[in-house]
Amino acid sequence: MDQKIVRFAQALYQAQYSKIPIPPLTQEDPDLSVDEAYAIQLENVKKEQEQGRVISGKKIGLTSEGIQKQLGVNEPDYGHLFQHMAYSLEVPAKVLIQPKIEAEIAFVLKDDLSGGRVTAQDVYRATDYIAGAFEIVDSRIADWKIKLPDTIADNASSGCYILGTQKFALSQVDLPWVTMELYRNGTELVGKGTGRDVLGDPCRSVAWLANRLWDYGVSLKKGEVILSGAFSSAPAAFKGDTFEAHFSGLGSVKAVFV
Repeated sequence: MDQKIVRFAQALYQAQYSKIPIPPLTQEDPDLSVDEAYAIQLENVKKEQEQGRVISGKKIGLTSEGIQKQLGVNEPDYGHLFQHMAYSLEVPAKVLIQPKIEAEIAFVLKDDLSGGRVTAQDVYRATDYIAGAFEIVDSRIADWKIKLPDTIADNASSGCYILGTQKFALSQVDLPWVTMELYRNGTELVGKGTGRDVLGDPCRSVAWLANRLWDYGVSLKKGEVILSGAFSSAPAAFKGDTFEAHFSGLGSVKAVFV
């Protein structure tokens, strides 16, 4: 294992548990590659598993055109979800460093997705149900001063997540036309978007993930939660904030930062 990979992974791991963010990895190594960044991510995924933590799914980031332009990239990225990252309503602010919140559609799979040629129709067939969801993104990089390799290495800036309690079949809704409104503290509209803002269709986003993972010999597994990408930009979240996202035809999801 490249010593740089090990060193950067250890720095991010320590930041995760000390809650003290670190300077961007790309500040020390401007030539850090995407493949090296995924190797750093996977090193810490392996470390978490060695500590007994269990993978519950995957998340897709950078699905919006605006965010891709901001980071100078032309494809999304991905990270791993663990069971300990799942909350039902209340999110303890102390487990996070500098959280932001994204409203998304979660897919829960009834079949594996693998093979490198997955289509949106394959995703449709392999999905058990969907639900509105929140991904709370977080960064171990100080002040969110990230470039693409920084966020990939940092598990795609994963923090934690909440799934809505209402479950829906994909046949019940036309995902590209689902609308979402995100409110902070009851009345402040802080985000809105549609399923078309997620690579044109969240099913396409999940298919992209399955095919990208195949490059690394990884598949999406039956029972996994897949967070398919944000409908809008992510506002910062602070202790005491309450957020609620309303999805047309898919109910709502709520998060309280305590």
